[in-house]
Amino acid sequence: MSARIIDGISVRNQILAEISRELSRHRRRAGDVPGLAILRVGDDPASVAYLRQKRQTAQLLGFTCQEYVFPAEAGEPELIGCIRRLNRHSAIHGILLQLPLPGHLRGESLIAAIDPDKDVDGLHPINAGRLFQGLPGPRPCTPLGVMRLLDSIGYDVAGKRAVVVGRSNIVGKPMALMLLAAHATATVCHRQSDLPAALQQADVVVAALGAPAAIQGDWIKSGAVVIDVGINRLDGRLVGDVDFTAAIRRASFITPVPGGVGAMTVAMLMRNTLEAWLRQGRGRTVRNDITDTRPALRKREPPPVCRSLGS
Repeated sequence: MSARIIDGISVRNQILAEISRELSRHRRRAGDVPGLAILRVGDDPASVAYLRQKRQTAQLLGFTCQEYVFPAEAGEPELIGCIRRLNRHSAIHGILLQLPLPGHLRGESLIAAIDPDKDVDGLHPINAGRLFQGLPGPRPCTPLGVMRLLDSIGYDVAGKRAVVVGRSNIVGKPMALMLLAAHATATVCHRQSDLPAALQQADVVVAALGAPAAIQGDWIKSGAVVIDVGINRLDGRLVGDVDFTAAIRRASFITPVPGGVGAMTVAMLMRNTLEAWLRQGRGRTVRNDITDTRPALRKREPPPVCRSLGS
């Protein structure tokens, strides 16, 4: 057996084309387009490159995109102040805090400061609760992309055994909840789990542990669908969490690294931003205690720790 490759780039391009058509259909007036604000702390090269891709994709679709750059030593009050201004800005429909953050910052506090309806990463506690309860709301981008990849090959997870390797708040936990919502029997594995035994029973494997080629090919059940979320640098090249060369001989479908899940995450961020714009256009996101502060934001420059790049 040799697995079929799931082409994340092709599926991403389909999603971006869908977004472009939907934006054209719903655009209400000139200048009224989705607005995305991205906050970055420090100059980590990987984050800079990833955010460049997000900004370019947003602009390609016709969104506005503002990047706010903070020095690595910036404190929580400066970041929260910027987030609160963006919460009140009616031309900003989505707010993204780029992770990971420097060690002195508490990501959970900063994410909680974002208006839940502008949380296009789907990580706010309220949105995590919505996912847990099966209520509508923005979903985390990477798990959402995984579900779209499964749809692209016509794979119905209902009744299947799915194993998620990794229990992060960004991928592992929400991934398991989304699989459960689709009626899979979902198991989350971590460092204390008997991983080979679990994977040998799995019809679907979602690898998100962040360790290069840690999942051996002979652990994979014959005919399983393997979705590799990991992006690791090893010997100067990008590899996933799964030993691709060995796993491709056992799986029925498998995602490559690069060119698989990574291509999807940005597309789903754009999808979430478009949907936030649509919701706010219907008047469902502006809270009564928030007023439009666009004139104030136009009249004064952002503070030094909140430098905006691009538009």
